[in-house]
Amino acid sequence: MATSVTEGGSNFYLRFWGVRGSIACSNPETRRYGGNTSCIEIRCGDRLLVFDGGTGLRPLGLSLPAADPLELDHFYSHTHWDHIVGVPFFCPAYRAGCKIHVRAGHLAGAGGIEAALRQAMTKPLFPVPLDVFHADIDFSDFSAGDTLDLGDGIVVRTAPLNHPDGATGYRVEYDGKSICYVTDTEHVPGHPDQNILGLIKDADLVIYDSTYTDDEIARYAGWGHSTWQEGVRLCQAAGAKRLAIFHHDPARDDDALDQIGVAAAKLFAGAFVAREQETIYL
Repeated sequence: MATSVTEGGSNFYLRFWGVRGSIACSNPETRRYGGNTSCIEIRCGDRLLVFDGGTGLRPLGLSLPAADPLELDHFYSHTHWDHIVGVPFFCPAYRAGCKIHVRAGHLAGAGGIEAALRQAMTKPLFPVPLDVFHADIDFSDFSAGDTLDLGDGIVVRTAPLNHPDGATGYRVEYDGKSICYVTDTEHVPGHPDQNILGLIKDADLVIYDSTYTDDEIARYAGWGHSTWQEGVRLCQAAGAKRLAIFHHDPARDDDALDQIGVAAAKLFAGAFVAREQETIYL
């Protein structure tokens, strides 16, 4: 599989903590790429941005120094179970002195992100409420399509995605580079999504929902997901430099992902298959 890690002291980088979609899976056949659901960490200098809160959120939290005060921005693509199930197990949320800014773009006018996470941590779905957290947590909702200026030279552009109940794609711009996080979106064959093309134009890295293949997608119409081949087509059309194949079907074993990685790299030299705890330096 083609590697995409380029070290060299960059202060803009990301790490994958969960790369699976739909449900976590843990077995020998998925060990190399990992079985945790969606969660990535992006570092912009001293700032920490987290995207989604799947089961990968737990190991991310455990990796952060417990003794240091922590502040982070936590963005959600959407709030289906596989993207929020790690929230109650994110250890920094239990630490007084930590500050967590929670943001989402699909629930403005529909109750908001705070209400959605509170409902998920309400009996009989979960034994303790959101108020068990001791960190200073604030919640804010925007509309997908908005541009967010986080300060410190960090700009986050957003776009709506085609997914049941809504979802948001993100583009993080920092230090002259860009990372796009585009997961849980369904494409219409033969009709590239103009919202996505605009979001990923000339991006340095695009993380894209590649749950299915072009041969499989017709069987899953309406499920809200895309293919690695569509990711390649979008990146080529938009002039993006690299593509991370992401949100792997839980039924897709490591050998199958190896084959996808080889096939994708033949079509687009910048394509690779995302794996847990891989770090990408821009």
